Amino acid sequence: MSKEKPDASARKQYFTKIKEDFPELMDFGGKKFLKRLSMRYGENPGYPAAFYVEEKASGPNMATLEVLQEGSKGLGYINVGDMDLGQRLAKKLTEIHPNKHVCALIKHEMPSGVALGDAPEETFEKAWKCDPLSNFGSVNVFNYPIGAGLARLLVESPRNIEVVYAPDFLPESLEVLATRKPLRVVKMGAPLDEPAVDNGLEFKRVSGGLLVQKRFDSKIVSPESVDVVSRRKPTAEELQAAIFNWTIAGFTRSNAVVIGKADKVHGIGSGQRSRIDSAEDAIRLSRRGYGPEGCVLASDAFMPFSDVVELAARHGITAIIYPLGSVKDDEVIAKADELGLAMIVTRRPGEVDCERCFLHR
Repeated sequence: MSKEKPDASARKQYFTKIKEDFPELMDFGGKKFLKRLSMRYGENPGYPAAFYVEEKASGPNMATLEVLQEGSKGLGYINVGDMDLGQRLAKKLTEIHPNKHVCALIKHEMPSGVALGDAPEETFEKAWKCDPLSNFGSVNVFNYPIGAGLARLLVESPRNIEVVYAPDFLPESLEVLATRKPLRVVKMGAPLDEPAVDNGLEFKRVSGGLLVQKRFDSKIVSPESVDVVSRRKPTAEELQAAIFNWTIAGFTRSNAVVIGKADKVHGIGSGQRSRIDSAEDAIRLSRRGYGPEGCVLASDAFMPFSDVVELAARHGITAIIYPLGSVKDDEVIAKADELGLAMIVTRRPGEVDCERCFLHR
């Protein structure tokens, strides 16, 4: 019988690196992918994994990252997935808000806190307070350099942050970050306002085959990108909040419902089979931080019933952004008119088809 304490023995699997013998080169979609790193293990301990980069990929993407501090465990399979999603979300928000600081906190390849701000520490703390419980153990992605003041917040032990990923790190910040031994510190290969270049394809392995699709990139980037179908017109603040939360919904596992204001997320409901469950989750989780009152709700797909509209109104949500497409669209809009909600749809005025933003990674 082992003389080690049971908890210490059980924890060994999370630190033990699994040997992999994957090829140094793979071909997908007419592009070569070169092995960059052997991972500690895959999604679960005991299964080998590796990280490949696309040959000739450039700009702010995973191919160009630089590990500055490996931490006591090194980068893991899920860490890289979280970094990728966070970088692409932060890049999209940077394109829409070029003069704002962006902080995206990612957990299990989904956003758990996202905020815009004007100062480094304020933006991070705003994102963290979206959902402090879910943000525990997150990967933190920034569109701005990390200084010593922010670094001191990042190493506070109650947060247990896994990875800090940013365009640059001031020398004094690296000294602070090094005091937290498990923390991984990774520098982006280029600022987020530069183009990220790869073949633009997404791959998903299935048993006996491979699914391939072109990467989604939302066209909903300004008030001119949307239309209004309700009697009440949204305010300028509601329109900005609608675009912000729709952007985040596009990086949240479907069914996705995101509620928030123009500068921060308040609650996220993700991955549920029913849209009403996602909406209820978003509202419930918002109570850990800022609450749902005065928020705009973003739904990644159409409303098959008026239940989400009724739920939103009961909790003080004032507007909804979503795509049309249900046979009951007219009933849903009529209910919103009755309750005084503004209904914003994801198409330009005069267009017929609405954008959806499903994600199933």
